[in-house]
Amino acid sequence: MWGVVLRTVRFRKAAFLATFTAMFLGAAIVMACGGLMETGVRMAVAPQRLAGAPVVVTGHQSYEGGALTERAPIDPAVVEAVGAVPGVGAVVPDVSFPATLVADGRVVNPGTAGHGWGGAALTPYALTGGTAPAAGQVVLDARLAAEARVRVGSGVQVVVRGAAKAFTVSGIAEQHVGSSVRAGLFFSDEQARQLAGTDGRFDLLGVVPADGFAIGALERAVDGRAEVLTGERRGLADLPGVLSGQRTVTVLAAIFGSWAVLIVVFGVASTLGLTLQQRARETALLRAVGATSRQVRRMVLGETAVLALLATALAVAPGYAVGRLLFGQLSGNGVVSEEVVFHQGPLPVLVGAVAAIAAALGAALFAGRAAARTEPVAALAGSTPQIGRPTRGRLVLALFLLANGVTLAVVTATVMSDGPTLASTAGPASVLFAIGLALLAPGITRAVVAALGRPVRALSGLAGYLALRNAATGNVRMAGAVAPVVLLIGIATGTLYMQATEDAVSAASGASSVRAEHVLTSRTGGFAPGVLGTVRSLPGVAAASELAGSTGFVGSSGDAVDLRGVSADAVRQTLALDGLTGRIEDLRGDTVALSEKQAKEFGVGLGQRLRIHFGDGAAAEPKVVATYADNPQERHLLLPAEVLAPHTVTGLPAEILVRTAEGADPAQLRSRLGEVAAGLPGAEVGDRSALTGSENGIQQILVSSNYTIVAMIVGYAAITVVNSLVAATRRRRGEFGLQRLTGATKAQVLGMLGVEGALTALVATLLGTAASAATIVPYSLVKADSVLPKGSIGIYLGIVGGALALVLGATLLPSWRGMRTPPIETAAAPV
Repeated sequence: MWGVVLRTVRFRKAAFLATFTAMFLGAAIVMACGGLMETGVRMAVAPQRLAGAPVVVTGHQSYEGGALTERAPIDPAVVEAVGAVPGVGAVVPDVSFPATLVADGRVVNPGTAGHGWGGAALTPYALTGGTAPAAGQVVLDARLAAEARVRVGSGVQVVVRGAAKAFTVSGIAEQHVGSSVRAGLFFSDEQARQLAGTDGRFDLLGVVPADGFAIGALERAVDGRAEVLTGERRGLADLPGVLSGQRTVTVLAAIFGSWAVLIVVFGVASTLGLTLQQRARETALLRAVGATSRQVRRMVLGETAVLALLATALAVAPGYAVGRLLFGQLSGNGVVSEEVVFHQGPLPVLVGAVAAIAAALGAALFAGRAAARTEPVAALAGSTPQIGRPTRGRLVLALFLLANGVTLAVVTATVMSDGPTLASTAGPASVLFAIGLALLAPGITRAVVAALGRPVRALSGLAGYLALRNAATGNVRMAGAVAPVVLLIGIATGTLYMQATEDAVSAASGASSVRAEHVLTSRTGGFAPGVLGTVRSLPGVAAASELAGSTGFVGSSGDAVDLRGVSADAVRQTLALDGLTGRIEDLRGDTVALSEKQAKEFGVGLGQRLRIHFGDGAAAEPKVVATYADNPQERHLLLPAEVLAPHTVTGLPAEILVRTAEGADPAQLRSRLGEVAAGLPGAEVGDRSALTGSENGIQQILVSSNYTIVAMIVGYAAITVVNSLVAATRRRRGEFGLQRLTGATKAQVLGMLGVEGALTALVATLLGTAASAATIVPYSLVKADSVLPKGSIGIYLGIVGGALALVLGATLLPSWRGMRTPPIETAAAPV
């Protein structure tokens, strides 16, 4: 049997090319999703600044399974406990805080951090000039010094905690691990702790092991008060909030990996089914000379196994490249930090290969059953009619997929809340629905062709008559061409209209959620407390509110929620809070305000306490003083800015919202704000779009990432469409040659194929549109309270037009090229 398999594959390379391409691309996509999964599970971050510390002790990185977004401090008692562990050679405490260099009135490389000089050993840094810093002095990274054009002894200003302080450069230092480490500023250890304002606590501890060191002893010593990091996870200690993207990446990888497997099964089954249909006479001859149905199935499985093994082996390198490309899109969209290292080791490659091979063999089992049922007498026929009815197994599978698609659609519309994860249930609904409808395509195609018979003949004449006859006698072949187009239209339409709806709703709600016309933003770590008073004293200011942001957790279940710090006496004038109950003016001290939907979800009311944890893990139970109407753009818990800001990395509000007084000139106020910003290094003045644009971007992060990955799957479906149609058309060269020998012209044959292509595209458009509705309708109901999506009709017309162009191009172009051969030669080709 294996000899027959190998000879068949060897001498029918062209026939198997479409199936091989589907397997190859599918395996690459599955492996790429496996790489995303491994990256999400490992969440490896290069040690960078901590490369000189083999072991790092840091504050807790998570709470109840959710990742903390701010830096959790370490108590001094932990330092003593770590130092007392046998085998610990040295303990290097370190603090980190925003510190921005200002030279000649110019902000140099905003976003840098300050540390104590003792922490320089963690990289390690070494002085290339000058001395270690004392009080009032600073050591600069050599890159910062070069950019600022300063040297040892120069006077500089450093913005720390919103205020510019004067320092003298005591030294210049260079790192010994390469230029990828972010530049930093170093102060004396005592002054660094004062500037950081950590009350004697530390951000991390670098541990240098000595003889007799055991990691288990260190973990027992910290006793749950901190986390011990080694290897490639050490970098997490210096990048608070990086772990927040872990769950998103793993969920995306799991969802789209399962999509990919489903689509690979479908794509391979479609192309393999077409190939087997074209080999019906060959299969019948095998049956006529004594081959059993079981042997035919084994042959089909063997051919598929050979192709699958070869395709997966060749897909390893492209799979890695696609995985890196997808990860680059995720990190570029902000789903995961750019500091995370992409990993695709042997395990995801092996799992991806096994999944792809299993999908291919599953498709072969499905397609091989039909081939095995070929009657031996078919070998005597000049051609093999392809009029099929769905088998019981095909019907059951189609109904199963349709039922699951409907279930996901119902869950999206009735259970899922409006948020970035909404697309994770809405998107797969159209995939399942499209595959289910594609499995029923033979029967649906036959019904549509019968219904359109008279109009098609009336409009297209002889070409339409021939096309209808071909469709009637070869509805299985036409259904095989329809199936991948259904998938293409269904996924593309559902995804693009999801994105259009998200864009429209976010823009509309974002524009109405902020009442302030001006936003003052800091690039140097935030605004000192006195800046708000300065802004409020300006002529033309009706109200001004500080704004701080973070992510925390509610209750013991660890539900993540966005936190927003505001000024109680100005929040009503700067943010749109409709339907207020209670007193938002009482939002001071240990208090909180939230939307009515959140209050119901968390089971609290006015005057009750809500248990929360801040982004740094600190616990609180603020009292609810106000609730307001739900707004897609206001899914935050509102807290006093002076309460929330100390639990963030910067420790200060990063923005100030300003409302123009009635009758005042907004342009004049903006000019006055610009004068204030000019005296604050790193401050900028913008309009409300600076804030709403950021909020809209945050809400669209996951949908944009979904769009990127789904675009890849749509591309795979498009390639499958082209492969299937080109393979089907090439195998009909004998049929076209006979038609030309009996008097048909090239134009008539091409006209017939054009009508067939139009019928194929029409049936696929009907089914694909129905499939996309499983995604669009529930998503639009939740997002826009409408069954119709937002977005132009041009999106739909573009998708349908693109599908039609693919179908006609993949049908007419190979036919036109094939008809350059004399018909007497092509007529001898098998039909």
